[in-house]
Amino acid sequence: MDMIKRPRRLRGGANITKMVRETRMDKSSLIYPLFAIDGENIQEEIPSMEGQYRYSVDRLPYELERLSKAGVSNVMLFGIPAHKDEVGSQAYDPDGIVQRALRESKKRFPDLYYITDVCMCEYTSHGHCGVLCGHDVDNDATLELLAKTALSHVEAGADMVAPSDMMDGRVMAIRQLLDKNGHKEIPIMSYAVKFASAFYGPFRDAADSAPAFGDRKTYQMDPHNGREAIKEALLDVEEGADIIMVKPAMSFLDLVTNVKAATNVPVAAYSVSGEYAMVKAAAKMGWIDEEQIMCEMAVSAYRAGAQIYLTYYAKELAKCMDEGRIG
Repeated sequence: MDMIKRPRRLRGGANITKMVRETRMDKSSLIYPLFAIDGENIQEEIPSMEGQYRYSVDRLPYELERLSKAGVSNVMLFGIPAHKDEVGSQAYDPDGIVQRALRESKKRFPDLYYITDVCMCEYTSHGHCGVLCGHDVDNDATLELLAKTALSHVEAGADMVAPSDMMDGRVMAIRQLLDKNGHKEIPIMSYAVKFASAFYGPFRDAADSAPAFGDRKTYQMDPHNGREAIKEALLDVEEGADIIMVKPAMSFLDLVTNVKAATNVPVAAYSVSGEYAMVKAAAKMGWIDEEQIMCEMAVSAYRAGAQIYLTYYAKELAKCMDEGRIG
C-alpha cells in the first residue's frame, strides 16, 4: 500500500510524542483548594473526600509546606466558622477564620499565592449563598455583604478574590469597593459559569454548607444551558472580572472551550469534590487506575481551553508534570 500520510510517524517514541504535543501544562497553573476551620490542633479528614482535610490555623502551615515542596504555589482558601448566623457575619469579620488563616499563612509562607472563595453559604445558618427575604435569596442586599467579605480578605492578605455566590452584579460591587479602598491591583476570578450540580455533594460535607431548605437552582445555572453560560461570562468580564471560571469541569468542558472563544480573559476550570470522590471510590475498589484517570481528567480540561485548573489532586499532578508524564 502506497501511503503518503501516516499519522503514526509522530507517535514513534517518547521524544517526538512530547515534541508535537498540542496541550501544554505547567505547575504554575494549578490551584489547590484548602479548608480552614476554627479551633486548635485540628487536622480532620473529610469523610467523603479521602485524603483531604480540614485544618485549624495552627495546622495549616504543615500542609502549606507540603504544597510548597510539591511546587504548587497557588491556594484557594475556604473557611468553616464555629459560629453561623442569618447574615453570615463571620464571612466579613476581620477576625474570621479565613482572615486569620490568611494572616498566619502569609507570615509563614509569603511566596505562595492566596486566593479566597467569597461566598456566604459556609457562614449562614440556613446554608444559602446570601441574605434571605422569606425563602428566597435577596440578590441586592447580598451584594454589600459579598463586597465587605472580599475587602476583609484583601485587607488580611488575599492576593486574589473569587466570588462563587452567583448573585447578579457581585463582580461590579466587589470591584468598586476594592478600588474605593485602594486595592485596584487585586484581581477577581469570578465563578461566572457555575452550575447547580450534584457534583458538589462532598464539598458541602467538607464545608458544612448544605442548604437547610430548598436548593440553589434560583441562582446557580441550569446544566441544560450553554448560551446562558456565555452571557454570564461576558457580563462578569464587563463588570471587571479578570479571570472566568467554569464549574464543575468534567461535565462542562464544552463550555470551557466556548467561554474561552467568547472572552479575552484567562479561563479556569474547577475539578470539583464529586469528581475527586468518584475517582477515589472507584480506585479504592480496584476498578480504575487512579493516577491515570487523574491525569486524563486534567489533560482534558487543558485541552478544552482551561489555562488554570483547580483540583484536589494538585500535588499529585505536579509530581506527574515533574516526571514528564503529562504537560
